[in-house]
Amino acid sequence: MDSISKIRIDSPTAKDTAFGVRAKKVVPKTIYNFLFRDIYNSTNAGTTVSEIEDSPHKPYEGRWIRKIFIHSSDVFGYSVYDTLRGPSNWLDRIGNQFHRSTRAWVIRDNFLFFEEGDIIDAEKIKDNERYLRQQGIFHDVRILIIPYKNAKDAVDVHVYTQDVWSLLPDGSASGLNNFAFGLEQRNFQGLGHLLKNSIAYIGNDPRQRWEYAGRYVVPSYRKTFITGQGILNLQRDQKQLGFKIFRPFLTPQMKYAGSMEIGYNDLRLFEFTTDSLTGRSVRNYFWSQYVLFDAWIGRSFRVFFGDEQLRERARFVVALRHTRQTFYNRGKAVTDSTNQLFQNTRPTLFSFGFSNRRYKRDLLIYGFGRTEDVPLGEMAALIYGSDPAELGPRKYIGVKFSKARYMKAGYLYSLVNLGTYVKNGSTEQGIFSTENNYFTPLHNLGKRWYARHFLNVKLGWGFNRFENEYFNISGNEGIQGIFSDEMRGTRKLVIGVESVFFSPINFLGFRMAPFLFSNIGWASFKGQRLLTTRPYHGYGIGFRFRNENLTFNTFQIRLSMYSGIPDITNPFRAGFEGVTPLRLRDFDISAPEIIPFR
Repeated sequence: MDSISKIRIDSPTAKDTAFGVRAKKVVPKTIYNFLFRDIYNSTNAGTTVSEIEDSPHKPYEGRWIRKIFIHSSDVFGYSVYDTLRGPSNWLDRIGNQFHRSTRAWVIRDNFLFFEEGDIIDAEKIKDNERYLRQQGIFHDVRILIIPYKNAKDAVDVHVYTQDVWSLLPDGSASGLNNFAFGLEQRNFQGLGHLLKNSIAYIGNDPRQRWEYAGRYVVPSYRKTFITGQGILNLQRDQKQLGFKIFRPFLTPQMKYAGSMEIGYNDLRLFEFTTDSLTGRSVRNYFWSQYVLFDAWIGRSFRVFFGDEQLRERARFVVALRHTRQTFYNRGKAVTDSTNQLFQNTRPTLFSFGFSNRRYKRDLLIYGFGRTEDVPLGEMAALIYGSDPAELGPRKYIGVKFSKARYMKAGYLYSLVNLGTYVKNGSTEQGIFSTENNYFTPLHNLGKRWYARHFLNVKLGWGFNRFENEYFNISGNEGIQGIFSDEMRGTRKLVIGVESVFFSPINFLGFRMAPFLFSNIGWASFKGQRLLTTRPYHGYGIGFRFRNENLTFNTFQIRLSMYSGIPDITNPFRAGFEGVTPLRLRDFDISAPEIIPFR
């Protein structure tokens, strides 16, 4: 049984109950229940987290589906684990009035892997629950199978979904001459579509006063599971028009995947030069315009060895990809020693890989109470191709391997990459990289407090890279909360440790999670020993806030102290920022790729 079923929420103590009684005397009951609502996937009693069975659909395999019933619930007051629960106060009901629930036919026609008349496949239904949760428009999803009493070989399938609040406003202003406003709807008209529009105005900017950015995404077209998106950006530092359609390997059973993308980009980029007087790095900006065409197709094949589970979940995958990137403005001339990154390229890549993936359901990892699907398994891929590039033809070869598993001591994910171009017998733009992510089991601290501890180690080693190619280990790539142009190199090692404490504190549905963090990193260029260079440190304390009923990013307050950072005037920093929730890496094989240098 999954670990989620083993987590228990302690019953309120007498002291807690007394506090609640006193609070309710001061705050009207309706408002109190709205502000301090239960935040776990719990029953109405609020005493235990609802159990999620490992494979509740197995007993019904081989039976046929008579009817499919869709139960699409609103945002506030509902739960897929207690179908009798509903809005308990008028504030919940008013909130739901301003949200358009996902339409039942949208779920039935666009997001389900099965139809009426199909035979029950337990693995397919479990994958379907995971796929629905990945859409980002549902708080949680549960699929139940009910035997049909008038036919022993028939069942009815009930799909329960609970929406999240999908309208996300954004904006800022410092006066009538400088303002920005945006609106993102992640479930437009209950269709599951994403619509994002934003405008900005700076009246005294001589380059461009008005800015616009827009994106529209259709996540799945009928039963093809093809996603389409269009992008239009008219910003000061970026002009972009692009269209893309794609279909990933959503489940091991899917035989075909692929994508096609066409785009025009006009970007304001920068490069580093060295000041002859000070010896410091200086940013120089320039514009670059290019057209991109990218397409790939993949085919999966069932493995012919191993036990039943391996044959069910593992696949061999072959894929072919072709990309064309054509530049029309590159700032300066492209030669064998300068500006090589902006040469016209036409790589064609082929990959052969093996993927074995399955999932375990858990909670309180990167989420704040919703069900999380943790990938387990392994993936290996060999990539080979050629590129008749502008500076001369070259070959590409790369290998990738990743593996993850749960142990008694926690969860460990490891990824290893090695790739390089080969030109005239020498390597070019090579990289070796590895990443290891670990987190502990969930620790029950009592009083409905829980804790997890995280460790992340990243090593990157570039060889024969082009001019102005480098790692930067500041910000999200290393030392969090700080940015410096000096923290860069073609080699890096970053170690991050974090302890997160999930609390029962909840206000307006926002749950608080204090955290402690520490980061240390090294960066060096060719000719320097990595660990003998100056280390960069960052450590501190923070508080994260998230409401799982909303599509808003997680908000966090961070109090940090740094050492070894170049040109830092104050080693103490305080920050308030939005953080996109992290996702665990999966083991699906998609497009053959040039292993990224980041």
